[in-house]
Amino acid sequence: MDPRSADLTTVALWEGGDAVRLVDVPLPVLGPGEVLVRVLLATVCGSDRHTVSGRRTSPCPSVLGHEAVGEIVEIGAGGAAGDDGGALAAGDRVVWGVTVACGACDRCRAGRTAKCRSVRKVGHEPFDSAWPLSGTYARHLVLPAGATVARVPTTVPDTLAAPAGCATATVMAAVEAAGPLAGRRVLVSGAGMLGLAAVVAARDAGAAAVVVSDPDAARRDLAARFGATATPGTDDAVAPVDVAVELSGASAAVARCLDALDVGGRLVLVGSVAPGPAVPLDPERIVRGWHTVTGVHNYEPRHLRAALELLDRTRDVVPWTDLVAPAARLADLAGLLTGPAGTAPRAAVAP
Repeated sequence: MDPRSADLTTVALWEGGDAVRLVDVPLPVLGPGEVLVRVLLATVCGSDRHTVSGRRTSPCPSVLGHEAVGEIVEIGAGGAAGDDGGALAAGDRVVWGVTVACGACDRCRAGRTAKCRSVRKVGHEPFDSAWPLSGTYARHLVLPAGATVARVPTTVPDTLAAPAGCATATVMAAVEAAGPLAGRRVLVSGAGMLGLAAVVAARDAGAAAVVVSDPDAARRDLAARFGATATPGTDDAVAPVDVAVELSGASAAVARCLDALDVGGRLVLVGSVAPGPAVPLDPERIVRGWHTVTGVHNYEPRHLRAALELLDRTRDVVPWTDLVAPAARLADLAGLLTGPAGTAPRAAVAP
């Protein structure tokens, strides 16, 4: 049956706390350039678990979820272009950017569309707004005109493609911010989904060594399988590095990264997206060490394409599929958001 023919879809509506309810709602009439997508597989980002637990704020009620892969069902009048400039069509398997920017404000003109002054975000919009079907924990979502939409290579399976629009693309932005990595010593702090992707990206960029630090021994073992050259515990000394990428958000880990920088070293902060204890900073050490500290939050459209290309290049040599658990039903989403974290870095639902 044509996914559009029933004119209804099912969403997992988050109503605050741990309340998630399946609701049937009408499919909208699309505006010019809008894209209706049937969700094939959605992965559960840790930020959504933080929203449900109260660690971060988000509009409520809403349809959460932003990491997914889907199939285009319908496109509004005038059509829509993919990130490569080619026309999108019904049947295309696609991923999309987390942010939707205006393209006209000073930040957009400066190339920081992720920080657009009127940015909208997939999975972060109120259900009673003009964009109710914004989240991926649903059978369908609508992508507004101007959203970044990228066709997925046929060689990249859904389990690899689904996290590309958040975790993997964010890592590609962090690697770009780190500068050229060929021949350099890299420290990756945190061996979750982003950290493991960072290991692969750094090795792919030619890093001479990729050291992974994480308090969890099982995660460190997994990092070794993904190409880490050393996996010290958090109490072990770390040899000086040229680049540190901090993905855990833990203040102690940020300080550890600063301590590990060699002369000319660069620290890229990615995981610090919630309030935490302040980290002492010695300005003299920064000056004498020629150190650079920078931050990355979300990413630009080019990083989504870079993520898909990395996944395609490495799909046969990296155990990416081990990072995503077998898909659960949409009806089981509440347990994935509120229950204990699974052994795989990403839970998944197949709406």
